[in-house]
Amino acid sequence: MKKLSRLVATLVFALLLVCVGRVHAGVEKPNIIVIMADDLGYGDISANGATEIQTPNVDKLAAEGLRFTSGYCSASTCTPTRFSLLTGTYAFRHKGTGIAPPAAPAIIQPGTETIPSLLKKAGYKTAVVGKWHLGLGGPDGPQWNGQIKPGPLDIGFDYCFLLPTTNDRVPSVYVENDRVRNLDPADPLWVGSKSPSPGHPTGITERDKLKLDWSNGHNQSINNGIGRIGFFTGGEKARWRDEDLADEWVKQSVQWIEKNKDGPFFLYFAAHDIHVPRMPNERFQGKSKLGLRGDSILQFDWCVGELTKTLDRLKLSDNTLIVLCSDNGPVLDDGYKDGAVEKLGKHTPAGPYTGGKYSVFEGGTRTPFITHWPGRIKPGVSDEMVCTIDLAASFAAMTGVPLAEGACLDSFNVSGALLGEKDARGRTDLIQQDNGTKFGLRAGNWKLQRGGGGRKAQGAAKDALFDLSKDAAEQNNVAAQFPDIVKEMGGKLDAAIAAGRTRPAK
Repeated sequence: MKKLSRLVATLVFALLLVCVGRVHAGVEKPNIIVIMADDLGYGDISANGATEIQTPNVDKLAAEGLRFTSGYCSASTCTPTRFSLLTGTYAFRHKGTGIAPPAAPAIIQPGTETIPSLLKKAGYKTAVVGKWHLGLGGPDGPQWNGQIKPGPLDIGFDYCFLLPTTNDRVPSVYVENDRVRNLDPADPLWVGSKSPSPGHPTGITERDKLKLDWSNGHNQSINNGIGRIGFFTGGEKARWRDEDLADEWVKQSVQWIEKNKDGPFFLYFAAHDIHVPRMPNERFQGKSKLGLRGDSILQFDWCVGELTKTLDRLKLSDNTLIVLCSDNGPVLDDGYKDGAVEKLGKHTPAGPYTGGKYSVFEGGTRTPFITHWPGRIKPGVSDEMVCTIDLAASFAAMTGVPLAEGACLDSFNVSGALLGEKDARGRTDLIQQDNGTKFGLRAGNWKLQRGGGGRKAQGAAKDALFDLSKDAAEQNNVAAQFPDIVKEMGGKLDAAIAAGRTRPAK
């Protein structure tokens, strides 16, 4: 009897091991690096057909990995896309996710589930380096001269080295963890929305001294010979030079990777290129045919190369998943006279698509999107629809972390599509958002622009409908021919907005 009991116990234990093995068979814990460019259009990389500029390091990722033809961000401006990336929730559901002003308080509050908080549950070390633009500090905004909380460290990141707002907004300083880096207490930093004094130098009063002129706005406080949005004084030792930003992002990222090479780790590398003011390092200036905008694309490509070289040097490449994307589509004149329009030539920043930054046309949210993981992802091209908002649920599923019911409300597990697995599918539909209340809905080959998506010639009050399989550039509004499709898609969009979530509740 005892022998039989032992045999049964042994069999039960073996069965449990098999079951546990099956449960965890799909769990993988690669190092993860998300590289997010800023204002990089679908057609801005040679892997997507650009001929006037070459991006060899990005192209290498594409050639060795999976290049998506329907890879999206969720909004056509930076703050809402970055919010949705980290939280897995459409930004329009959350108040205060428009383009964040210089002294905006923290938009993502402690307690919110985010990509880094999810991955920490799986044992990851986490870091963000580069552009933040999601607000910092309490209700009154960041306390620049003291501890800046809440911030990235309060929503799952172990380390942060930030451009706190954008490079065209004040203050022009680095924030490392919860302090302004190199701030001299004897020279406190002041940031405001109004001029601090009648004689405060601005891009208007000192215009003839600027090294980069402005075309609209961007003419308040000056740093590094360039006018900015907003006013600030002090913090002279803490201020950066535009030309050094990319080098600093790479330096801090490489140091952090070296320190955490035993992994697993998650790095959110948030590049500031190709955002204005476009002032890349001197070694890139004049290297493209497209002026400072093209030079900034070359600088971004260099950043990608430095990260991949680091992985190769540390023998981490085979165990690292890289996702390359952009926060929105391209823009040319975005406030500075930098030659982007005049030197465009034959280059098409949005590729075959219409629109760009600030619009719900495809060019606003369909951007470069590449996944790379040697030995795990087979090289190729995918037409599956994937979006940066899905990275939260996909990474959670990949690493075996369950999603709470109230977390990541619009994020779907498309990890199979991201990894190029056979028969894996991406999204069936996607809501696209500008910076405000204009929406687009893509479902299969159909694209609905709510209220015409700002297309005045088609009537601002009417929904426009496009068949992307025949009209990728959204030039032929077929709403009149397919009223039932318009009604169906409009109802679907309304329902998704009203429901407060698109990821099904349990």
